[in-house]
Amino acid sequence: MDAAAAAAAAQKRKRADQDEEQAPDGLDVLDLRAAKRLLISFERRLKDNLEARMKHPEDPARFADSELALHAETDRLRLLAGAPELFPDLVLLGLASSLSSLLTHENADLAAAAASLLADLTDSDDPSDLAGVQALADALVNANALDLLVHNLSRLSEADPDEAEAVHHSLAVLENLIDLRPHLADLVCDRTKILRWLLARVKARDFEANKQYASEILAILLQNSPANQKRLGQMNGVDGLLQAVAMYKSRDPRTTDEEEMLENLFDCLCCVLMPVENKERFVKAEGVELMIIIMKQKKSAYSSAIRTLDFAMTRFPPACERFVDVLGLKTAFAAFMGKIPSNKKNKTESYQEELEERIISLVASLFGGITKGSRRIRLLGKFVENECEKIDRLMELYIRYSERVKAETERFESLDLDDLEMDDDEKYNRKLEAGLYTLQLVALILGHIWLSGNSQMRTRIELLLRQNKLTKDDVKDILQEYHDNIGDLDGPEEKERAQGRTKEIIGAL
Repeated sequence: MDAAAAAAAAQKRKRADQDEEQAPDGLDVLDLRAAKRLLISFERRLKDNLEARMKHPEDPARFADSELALHAETDRLRLLAGAPELFPDLVLLGLASSLSSLLTHENADLAAAAASLLADLTDSDDPSDLAGVQALADALVNANALDLLVHNLSRLSEADPDEAEAVHHSLAVLENLIDLRPHLADLVCDRTKILRWLLARVKARDFEANKQYASEILAILLQNSPANQKRLGQMNGVDGLLQAVAMYKSRDPRTTDEEEMLENLFDCLCCVLMPVENKERFVKAEGVELMIIIMKQKKSAYSSAIRTLDFAMTRFPPACERFVDVLGLKTAFAAFMGKIPSNKKNKTESYQEELEERIISLVASLFGGITKGSRRIRLLGKFVENECEKIDRLMELYIRYSERVKAETERFESLDLDDLEMDDDEKYNRKLEAGLYTLQLVALILGHIWLSGNSQMRTRIELLLRQNKLTKDDVKDILQEYHDNIGDLDGPEEKERAQGRTKEIIGAL
């Protein structure tokens, strides 16, 4: 009996060892024990391959089999993507460090397989998976995966379809990690050369999927990061982005994917124009001229060019002055009067509305940036042309946005605000969403025109106010609310200057 029991125990141990050697396939549910076996099997194959490479570095045939086995084990690890709740335990067992080490493998196919696997493991939209995937993300960062992913981008050749796919997967991992941990957007740009790689990628002339993806990742890295916006500017990124969009100054994108890429590039350009030093670079690189050319060509980038000019000219007089000097007023005021190119894209109501708000903001920036001299005279002169038709347009916009804001105000005032717990800030934000900011800008432009003292324009404004049963006090009320809510995001000096200018206009009215 004792001998039989011992034999049975030995057989049981042998089966356990075989279980450790053979990872489970075709599992419907992966538990922690099975996941551990998967990881242990992968790590053994990785160790075997590295040892074989060290023993026979000059003879690939001697480690080819171990490489194939390692590739197979890497593919089997995809089973883990279905059980992110196990990631915290697997991280403690070395999952992140093992996969990160595979990213450095001399065989580009295995490094590519690692990137593909990581793209699967870090991709989850299920809130219940969040804790597990975040645990893996944190461990990957600690294991230097960000640096290794970016390093791989430089050694992969996109002329090879498999390596081009690996580039796509590497970018997907970066996107997933930043989505999980937004602070990584700054970290990856500080620690790696990802911005430089992405900039070079979007400047490539030919369009294909990875160029589109690179534009998307670049936009993600820039959108909420002043540090990255400044970094890109310092590496001649403003000029690089202008080169990228210049390819579309006289032609439209050929596909919806290419159209999306172009929108991404303009998003990048607008983000990078937030720091004032990049506005300077934009003007020096003749960005103002390029945007005017794009508008004149009346292609699909028309509205994006207006948006970019709006960003460039906001609180930056040199861009406003350049805009007037290169004869941009005629093109801008054609858009202001609603004379925009017609195509499928711009027939939607949301497109028209956004474009209208942008051009109003642009005109307001012109008045804020050009305060005297011949340029100011030329700007004001536009509102005298054709029997003051642009003042008529201003008043039309004023009435429309005023009615929208009034309707929204009445709507939430009719509700039980105690139930909504709506404070004054929330009420003000609701009005902004309904178009209050655009209404304020229209009132500001009217105020600038009144401040000029031109009797013809003043007479026209007064006539239109009377016709709409309004007075100058209504405009002053809008401007006072604007004055009282000017923020200090651009610094206390800029806030004080803007408030002083608004107060001067209110006083003149």
